[in-house]
Amino acid sequence: MLTLKPNCECCDADLPPDSGEARICSFECTFCAACAEGVLAGICPNCGGDLLPRPARKGAMLARFPASTERRLRAEPCAPA
Repeated sequence: MLTLKPNCECCDADLPPDSGEARICSFECTFCAACAEGVLAGICPNCGGDLLPRPARKGAMLARFPASTERRLRAEPCAPA
């Protein structure tokens, strides 16, 4: 099950569980669309994987399986891929 992290690891933008702006890789590294499609050019700076739209979790399933509240930021600034 996806963790649904609450923020972009580059710019710390909020990414609610139903956000269409969240992008993830296969390791669930999480970035906003602006960072993913901009400076990162669709490539995860942590693992080199593709950054794709994160599925949304809504309604009863979100209530049953809440999103994470643990914010995470990269130790190093995001650099172009």
